[in-house]
Amino acid sequence: VWRSDDRGDSWTPISGDLSHGRDRLQEPMMGRVWSIDSAWDLYAMSVYGTVTSLSESPLVEGLLYAGTDDGRIHVSENGGADWRAVERLPDVSDDFFVNDIKADLHDEDTVYVVVDDHKSGDFSPYIFKSSNRGGTWVNISANLPERHIVWRIVQDHEQPNLLFAGTEFGVFFTIDGGKKWVKLAGAAPTISFRDLAIQTRENDLVGATFGRGFWILDDYTPLRQVTNESLEEENILFPVRDAPWYIPKLPLGDFEYNGKSSQGDAFFVAPNPPFGAIFTYYLNEGLQSAEEARREKEKAIEEEGGDTPYPGWDALRDEETEDGPAIVLTVSDLDGNIIRKIEGPVEAGFHRVAWDLRYPLSNAWAPEPVADQWMEIPGPLAVPGTYRVSLAKRVDGETTPLGEAQSFNVVSISKSALPGASPEQMTAFVLRVDELNRRLSGAKAAVETMLTESRSIKETLLRSSAPAALREQALSIEKELLALQQELSGNERRALYNSGGPVSISGRLEAVVIGTFRSTYGPTPNLEQNVDIAEKSLDGVSAEIDRINDEVLPELRSQLDAENVPWTPGRGISAGD
Repeated sequence: VWRSDDRGDSWTPISGDLSHGRDRLQEPMMGRVWSIDSAWDLYAMSVYGTVTSLSESPLVEGLLYAGTDDGRIHVSENGGADWRAVERLPDVSDDFFVNDIKADLHDEDTVYVVVDDHKSGDFSPYIFKSSNRGGTWVNISANLPERHIVWRIVQDHEQPNLLFAGTEFGVFFTIDGGKKWVKLAGAAPTISFRDLAIQTRENDLVGATFGRGFWILDDYTPLRQVTNESLEEENILFPVRDAPWYIPKLPLGDFEYNGKSSQGDAFFVAPNPPFGAIFTYYLNEGLQSAEEARREKEKAIEEEGGDTPYPGWDALRDEETEDGPAIVLTVSDLDGNIIRKIEGPVEAGFHRVAWDLRYPLSNAWAPEPVADQWMEIPGPLAVPGTYRVSLAKRVDGETTPLGEAQSFNVVSISKSALPGASPEQMTAFVLRVDELNRRLSGAKAAVETMLTESRSIKETLLRSSAPAALREQALSIEKELLALQQELSGNERRALYNSGGPVSISGRLEAVVIGTFRSTYGPTPNLEQNVDIAEKSLDGVSAEIDRINDEVLPELRSQLDAENVPWTPGRGISAGD
């Protein structure tokens, strides 16, 4: 072991050889010692034996622990002036490899060591703990799976019994100092995690894999709240940490928010953590549909070779018509006004859902998402302040609250560079814009629906002996609707040639949205004027749409029924006169 007091510019040895000092060329391999002329691959290998892990207590200066690759652990309590050897660990080969050794962050006498002996064919997990500076050791591998070599161990800097272990096939954690280990699954692959580290400021767990990748568990603090007793509860909604309020960066050309902009796939960038308020919850048991519950029972019977009973046609029909189960998180302000509802996973275990700090967008319903939208426009940004989130389950359409709600804060991270309206005023304006969007998108959808109806009437009348005047009425309605559609959305052909002309209601709304959705500044007088004009114009168009929908089309439908014209959209199933 060497020591540097000038950040590595010079080094001084503070120990002799702490390994067994064996000559690797004289060690037996496959039952014998081999000739120097035999095939060797030593160039890229570390010299045997070697100190493979070193740790100094953060509580006691000079308390050092060193572990080797040939079955030795040494302890120094005076900065390396003297060392004492630990030659044996319980129930493990004498030639164990020390993968990791860590002095406890909270107790000056406690130390952890991770060893393995896979080179001798033993793939068992070995984690040991000493509470007397290496005098005696206790195996805390507990229920870690067999053949799960452990490579690394780290300890939480606030909760002493919260430990994380990186193994050959994933990451595990324990909340009771090693009595029981639980695998952290999530999106992490089943791969060898060779190193773990904790970013203490953000409380993030970082893992490095043998696949040459980094994996980050953002904000693992909910695990500090977990107890063996709480895991037996039906569900837990964990406390929510403060959510920073800002507009996420959108690189030029990065309309899909993937961080790459126009750099191409060769430009590597890892995704950021989810933006907004992060909600963490735990389900003791997952929610199942009736079909899933039936199949689970049937599989148990099938494994025993029994007969699986026929559920009956009524039960099968109930399965087909059942509303699927869901977990619903509801965000509200302190006055109880609902801001957003978010659905989350229903499987048993820990889950995370992010709220992007925005109200839902009020676009009208559409049978399919808009395919040609060049940029996704989010809903209005909520103001900084205190909010509450509650958890509920929805099973076959019935919603049941779960547990206690959690309060959390949305906190602005900066001051505006220019004086302007307060966040509350800006949000009030954006909500006004969103209401305009709700009405406008509804008007456009209503016109499109009525156009479909009028065109279907024209086509169907070709197969009917009804008077030609009915088709003329349908055509007249269609032309009225097309005129209203132009007021709402503009003239497509004229826009294609960039010929200017009257500004549509959609054009004014688009200008306002583009001027506000990526900014917390405003509203400017120009934006307010556009909203005023758009609202007034939409009032007139909406009145015409309502007249056609409530008076003109119903009259035409009655005449179609009277003439026994085949069914068209919007009509009932009247037998006619």
